[in-house]
Amino acid sequence: MTSAGRETPARATTSRRAPSRRRFLLGAGLLAVPLLLALLGPFLAGEPGPRAASFTLGGGHWLGTDFVGRDVWRQVLHGGRPVVLTALAATALAYAVALPVGLTAALTHRRLVEELLMRPLDVLLAVPSLLLILLVASVVTPGAAGLALLVALVNVPDAARIVRAAAASAAARPAVEALRMQGETWWRIAVGHVGRSLLRTLAADAGTRLTGVLYLVATAAFLGVGVAPDAADWAVMVDRNRTGLFVQPWAVVVPALLIVALTMGTNLLFDAALENPGGRRARKGRHL
Repeated sequence: MTSAGRETPARATTSRRAPSRRRFLLGAGLLAVPLLLALLGPFLAGEPGPRAASFTLGGGHWLGTDFVGRDVWRQVLHGGRPVVLTALAATALAYAVALPVGLTAALTHRRLVEELLMRPLDVLLAVPSLLLILLVASVVTPGAAGLALLVALVNVPDAARIVRAAAASAAARPAVEALRMQGETWWRIAVGHVGRSLLRTLAADAGTRLTGVLYLVATAAFLGVGVAPDAADWAVMVDRNRTGLFVQPWAVVVPALLIVALTMGTNLLFDAALENPGGRRARKGRHL
């Protein structure tokens, strides 16, 4: 029996898990809509119909037409894949470079190696990300792949610093020193022990980093970097149709909301996954 006003352990555990479950479901729902539109949209778009003369609703155009008479709904179906794929590719590329650089800098015993790895990244970190992308775009014209490489490049410095800081903390533990004394290889120590200890830190960073990458990709596309001015792209749609916002709001509001849903859903999912670390193991230990 329990006294009045006090929760039982089971009820307290359920009350703590409920917000996490709701956050996960909300994040999954928000993320599913733009992802499904990005992946399946081109297959659902069908053949283009005749262009209308001006902004209009009806006549087979569910969301009306844009300023040149193209069907907005069809542009939405085609416009998600460039944004989503470019953002995901840029995030993956950034971590593909930052992980080995950060781990090597944290685990090396040679100060010169650490300086050679990290100091050039500090110089790159001092340049504003969007400014660097625009400077490169003024010299060469990057496509979607080039834009992904540029966005990945500007995200490598701070990602590498996060990896290095977390790896240095893990490498200072007695277990790592014991592995070194046992003659374990650098790869076994870096990946098998230190790398596994970084998973939660990387998961927490990935949510905010993907949001920042989406912002950069959308802003670059908004400015005409990496995509054609008339491309079917959610960010380009916002820029192209903003002058007619009060005449035809759907051409701006729908792609903008899809980008917002993508970022919010991603962060909510990561927040739900990271909430109450080790909660299940801790509860199991209390019952033993």
